[in-house]
Amino acid sequence: MQNLSTLPEKLQLLEWIGKQKDRSIYNVNAHLHTPYSFSAFKDISEIFQLAKEQGVRILGINDFYSTDGYEEFSYLARVNNIFPLFNIEFIGLNQKDKEKGLRLNDPGNPGRVYLSGKGLFFPPKMDEPYASQVNEIKQEIITRVGQMMDKTNVLLKDIGADIVLSMREIFEKYAVDLVRERHIAKALRIQVFEKYSSLDDRAVFFEKLYGQAPKVYMGNNAAVENEIRNMLFKAGKKAFVEENTKAFLPIDLIKKMILHAGGIPTYPLLADNLEGEYTAFERNKEALLEELKARNVHSIEFIPNRNDLRLLKEYAGFFWKNEVLVTFGTEHNSPDMIPMKVETRGHIDLDDELKELSYKGACVVAAHQYLKSKGEEGYVKESGERNGNSLQPFVELGHGVISKYFAE
Repeated sequence: MQNLSTLPEKLQLLEWIGKQKDRSIYNVNAHLHTPYSFSAFKDISEIFQLAKEQGVRILGINDFYSTDGYEEFSYLARVNNIFPLFNIEFIGLNQKDKEKGLRLNDPGNPGRVYLSGKGLFFPPKMDEPYASQVNEIKQEIITRVGQMMDKTNVLLKDIGADIVLSMREIFEKYAVDLVRERHIAKALRIQVFEKYSSLDDRAVFFEKLYGQAPKVYMGNNAAVENEIRNMLFKAGKKAFVEENTKAFLPIDLIKKMILHAGGIPTYPLLADNLEGEYTAFERNKEALLEELKARNVHSIEFIPNRNDLRLLKEYAGFFWKNEVLVTFGTEHNSPDMIPMKVETRGHIDLDDELKELSYKGACVVAAHQYLKSKGEEGYVKESGERNGNSLQPFVELGHGVISKYFAE
């Protein structure tokens, strides 16, 4: 990809876009995990193949703790004439929220927070001490996963199975930069399926391993992997290993890392569940808005496939009207190959209003990337404070950036 710094200067770009008649609203998926963390995709090229087939023109890479996929992502974006957004995701801990028992966007763990960074520098920048701190976190995660794998191997031996999992094989076949518990589930499922072609034999095997009959169809790869994870690796299960607190950075430090890397600290809203319930932190959108401002966070994102369309519109519209950046994505952070186009719960498409909001949000991130590449302040300053009080100038500039990228 050409560096955005080679695009015309801001005033020229705005003058150019002002003369264009095309005001297209492009389909956006601003949050995708790749095999550099864990992903439904076999490789990054599959992401772009599916995006082209399904009409998605703007994609955001969003791996856990890693920017290692940026170069390939950028190259394939240019080859396929798709605009790239460069993002990252962390899992952190706010000790004060934990002590209060406050659940934020992780409903099972008080104080734990998922936090994304949107619109990071490309090429990526992660200087010391941040680079070492991120690597230490990744090593903590790999160590824990290795312990869970060891426990799984003991369980396999106990039932007389001639299946052995190895970290080396997982890295060679299924992982790139980071091994997570989903990788163990995938490796185990593949070995079992290779050994047993009969659905009944597979079911017998997993009944011995779980101590109870499996509940999912033994021909569904994703369902079996998800059940392995739930039956073996969740809290209280046979192969569970407690997470070391060293695996979670303080939220303020994560925000500093994101800002240092050129990005926009972004709070991913879990939002409503199947019963229409919210976590205590997210329950009142007015209070949430004030709390995010107090924490110097001016950007949110949704993974709409877990949300009701009406409630999503209510929340997303409220924050956008209050000049908070809003983006949408699918994650694809599980074995399930769901559509690339963003949908709400029940495979319901975004309506026209949300599609426009989704594109506007992508424009703000694109404008931020462009301005940072020019050595200027983006949507947020290096301090994390807002740069101005309105989203609209960034929407207009970002539309120019994206349109010029497609035109060249």
